[in-house]
Amino acid sequence: MATREELLQQAARPTAESLNLHPLYKGKVQILPKCPVRGMDDFSIWYTPGVAAPCKLIQANPDAAYEYTNKGNCIAIVSDGTRVLGLGDIGPAAGMPVMEGKALLFKYLGGVDAIPLCLDTKDPDELIRFVRALGPSFGGINLEDISQPKCFRILDSLRPAMNIPVWHDDQQGSATVLLAALLGALRVVGKELRAVRIALIGTGAANVAVYRLLKASGANLTSIVACDTTGTLHRDRRDLAARKEEFADKWRICTETNATRVTGAIAEALRDADVCIAFTRSGPGVIQPSWIKSMAKDAIVFACANPVPEIWPWEAQEAGARIVGTGRSDFPNQVNNSLVFPGIFRGVLDVRARTISDTMALAAAAELAHCAEARGLGTGSILPTMDDADVAARVAAATGMQAQSEGVARLSMCRDELLAMAAAKIANARQATALLMREKLIAPPPAR
Repeated sequence: MATREELLQQAARPTAESLNLHPLYKGKVQILPKCPVRGMDDFSIWYTPGVAAPCKLIQANPDAAYEYTNKGNCIAIVSDGTRVLGLGDIGPAAGMPVMEGKALLFKYLGGVDAIPLCLDTKDPDELIRFVRALGPSFGGINLEDISQPKCFRILDSLRPAMNIPVWHDDQQGSATVLLAALLGALRVVGKELRAVRIALIGTGAANVAVYRLLKASGANLTSIVACDTTGTLHRDRRDLAARKEEFADKWRICTETNATRVTGAIAEALRDADVCIAFTRSGPGVIQPSWIKSMAKDAIVFACANPVPEIWPWEAQEAGARIVGTGRSDFPNQVNNSLVFPGIFRGVLDVRARTISDTMALAAAAELAHCAEARGLGTGSILPTMDDADVAARVAAATGMQAQSEGVARLSMCRDELLAMAAAKIANARQATALLMREKLIAPPPAR
């Protein structure tokens, strides 16, 4: 068994390696050709004069862009850098390493080409106008690391206004993977969703969306106690009542949950809870071990802040938690959006969906939970991992099928076709990366 010092050293290692390797490669993604260039004559096909022919076809039929350009496999990752990981408002330039990392995950896990775009504006209306103007170039939009409450208005404004899917990963992605993790954890401890008491620690973008999916999944809302930086949410929160239009989602939680009107802060919200779902600020020390001790037997703790969870996993387990999940890959039970967004976007791109609905997110969560079940559930294994090659393809197929059932897909395919298509595109991306590494076109990193 590792000592606390060894565990802390292990937790610090990714940061040290990151600082060494980022300047070595000067970024994580690049653009490479996907068509052959047999000689300079080929540019008469790929560029002028030949390119005029597909231009005219697309002018006559804009949907032809999906056949004649990369629009159908290309998305934009858009951020203003106002809430990056657990670092807060660090600005668009400082947010670029995160957006490039996201683009790398999109390509390697989902076969999706993603372009990171960090915008030098904090004005939500300007951001909405910018994203709307991107529509012709992309098959989808991934909003990322935008502070609340404006992130809610931006998403709600863009979803109905565009004919391509718009997704805010901090909201919908976090909620989808969390729900899948919760379903697996509840099976392990032998509890049912509708019967458990849940504490939502933090009511930012992630937990507001978690609440929405919990509601849609049949959780007992009156047994949920949510908590923000001011305290627990309940009908007597005058500060939120006075600003209920601006914080509409928070006020809805105030009116629908906490039937016994629990007051206080995190400690009070966690008392007797079966489940802790924390998306707050980077820790450790945000959640104290003594508060975990006050939870119900066989407690489930999700401490999802990045880069450091609200409480170290070993501290939560020593305090009595049976299952602990975090957002980090170096601990068991990684509750990470990377299990969701590559597959969901792969699915919506393959059927050319016009939107991503909450029911499509529920379908993805259910498929992710089925993947975990097939793999084998346990206290340290409530979700599949990024190493499970078929996960993204299965999530893609489930999402694509749900999109078709809701009538928001431009193409119609059966599940087997979607599964095969997704698997082939993902395999192609991984094989291309392996080839570049093998040929040393991507230089090997220094030995550890």
